[in-house]
Amino acid sequence: MTLSISFLLPLLSSLFIISTDALTSPSDVSALKAFKASVKPNSIPQWSCLASWDFTASDPCATPRRTHFTCGITCSSDSTRVTQLTLDPVGYTGRLTPLISGLTQLLTLDLADNNFYGSIPSSISSLVSLQTLTLRSNSFSGSLPESVTRLNSAESIDISRNSLTGSLPKSLSSLSNLRQLDLSYNKLTGSIPKLPQSLIDLALKANSLSGPISKESFTESTQLEVVELAENSFTGTLGAWFFNLQSIQQVDLANNSITGIEVIPPPKKLSGESDLVAVELGFNRIAGNAPASFAAYPRLTSLSLRYNMLHGTIPAEYERSKTLRRLFLDGNYLTGKAPARFVKPETEVMGSLGNNCLRGCPGKAKMCAPSQKPFSICKQAYGGKPKS
Repeated sequence: MTLSISFLLPLLSSLFIISTDALTSPSDVSALKAFKASVKPNSIPQWSCLASWDFTASDPCATPRRTHFTCGITCSSDSTRVTQLTLDPVGYTGRLTPLISGLTQLLTLDLADNNFYGSIPSSISSLVSLQTLTLRSNSFSGSLPESVTRLNSAESIDISRNSLTGSLPKSLSSLSNLRQLDLSYNKLTGSIPKLPQSLIDLALKANSLSGPISKESFTESTQLEVVELAENSFTGTLGAWFFNLQSIQQVDLANNSITGIEVIPPPKKLSGESDLVAVELGFNRIAGNAPASFAAYPRLTSLSLRYNMLHGTIPAEYERSKTLRRLFLDGNYLTGKAPARFVKPETEVMGSLGNNCLRGCPGKAKMCAPSQKPFSICKQAYGGKPKS
């Protein structure tokens, strides 16, 4: 029996449905066209996501995506709005067009590890649904626009490893849903403004931020767990309040110009509850004695005060700590006898007590490397003979 062609055609068409109707919102299509047009053609490899964006051959949200718009965007369930723009890291070069603001339902904008340059357009504040903004490892310059602080849905902002300058927006605290902020490896200056209450992870490493670290900046950040402020130019004394922030777990302030620290045991309401596990304060200008109160933090496992200007003996509390597993005190002017627990061959603590003025710190002990300072330097540091 022979089937008629007229009978087979509907069946075949149902098996190979390819949508040719325009589905995507015209404003989204216009924004995507402008976005691609702002990228230099010679930086778009033939096999890349952007190369597959052919607006004359297919609608961006049409399915299936076998040859066009194969990657780079994700659309809503009804295929009418673009919800994610996530580029592949192939070295696209160009500016971020202000017309990106047309993608008003965008949840994720990720251009990481490319060569986008120029300023971040202030119109980015129109992305009212944006939850994740990732511009890491590009060449964006200029200041961080104040309009970024109007991204009220943003939970994560990562613009690290660019060339941003100027100060942080004063209205940063208005980002009421922000949990992660990473602006490390830029050229930002000034002080830290008041931080969002919802913030959990703050990374401002390797900028040119300066001045004392103010309690007012952190006063409402009750959920803050990780603070990375290393390689800046912070000065002054770091108050005891800093180590007693309600949720703090990890602190990195290495390579600054901090001259003093105040450390007190955790308040009774925190005692036994403090989650502070790691403190990095190496390569500053901290003078005075090594704070014994660090040993009172019940979960502290890592402490570094290396290459500062500490004098006096190593607190006995450090040796008695049951949690401390990593201790770096090298490069100071500590004197007295090295604690036996740290110099015995089977010590469970790693780190260094080297380059101090200690007695009883044999070169064969792992924690005693490098060797102690010459006696003449120690004598000069103490204005005479080092105290026992």
